[in-house]
Amino acid sequence: MLAVGYQKSLPIETPDALVDIELLKPSTFGHDLLVEIKAVSVNPVDTKVRMRAEPEPGDYKVLGWDAAGVVVAAGENATRFKVGDEVFYAGDLSRPGTNSEFHLVDERIVGKKPASLSFAEAAALPLTAITAWETLFDRLKVANPVSGAAPALLIIGGAGGVGSIAVQLARQLTDLTVIATASRPETRDWVKALGAHHVIDHSIPLAREIDKLGVGAPGLVFSTTNTEMHLSNVAELIAPQGRFALIDDPKELDISILKRKSISVHWEFMFTRSMFQTADMEEQHSLLTRVSELVDTGTLKTTLGDTFGKINAENLKKAHAFIETGKARGKIVLEGF
Repeated sequence: MLAVGYQKSLPIETPDALVDIELLKPSTFGHDLLVEIKAVSVNPVDTKVRMRAEPEPGDYKVLGWDAAGVVVAAGENATRFKVGDEVFYAGDLSRPGTNSEFHLVDERIVGKKPASLSFAEAAALPLTAITAWETLFDRLKVANPVSGAAPALLIIGGAGGVGSIAVQLARQLTDLTVIATASRPETRDWVKALGAHHVIDHSIPLAREIDKLGVGAPGLVFSTTNTEMHLSNVAELIAPQGRFALIDDPKELDISILKRKSISVHWEFMFTRSMFQTADMEEQHSLLTRVSELVDTGTLKTTLGDTFGKINAENLKKAHAFIETGKARGKIVLEGF
């Protein structure tokens, strides 16, 4: 089968950073589904793993943790899907990625593809939807008000992949005032169209921007990017006893500045359930099923931002390079081999 992989961690402009390869088609076992990949999207995690993890000498590492496709085989313990079903999912960080013609995935982290979306539109959603959902409802517990705080949620990085779905989830499924950050005209328009009540500029100190809105101190803050740059402002603007969540990987993060207000800190990593085979691993199947329903009823919409053509090394290198600029709006998707 065709695939895209690498043998050495290299800067993306290097010719061998990603290459087209051929691999053996995998076989199913246990709870696995074998999925014929129709579309994939590219996430910051792809670029991070490419630079941090190398395969054994002589082997290739295949990236990709978002996909939409068709089930072509199922393991002996797989009961939730059958051959011919259209599915979408975010995969497992500890297994080979989705940048291949066929891919093995545990059915307990797979959802039925929204019927109203194309494969490309569906591939934009799984990883970011899981991340945003788990952050909002499992970590920040947005349904539980913070006593004395403004009923508001600040999302730092509202135009990125995770921010784009978090804005929608918060606007559609909660009564919170949704405040999102974006710094360019096109990203501000994007976030506003997704449903944010207010859009503020994260290139200006956030505490000052929040104060200008006059909505009060938010009890909930979700940082999707550049957390180390904004933490001091978060400490200033968040309400006492508020809840703060982040998903990025700051080189240093001194959360002691949050102690004075008794702020709880929550780190979200959507691969935790699959990586540790947690007892509630199937929650991601249920979550994606719910997302699919919300899409098909028109409550949520795809966050596809750009399409970069066929799934091959040349186009994936372009996608990685663009992701590394930090200027992506929504999700980058590639479709077909």
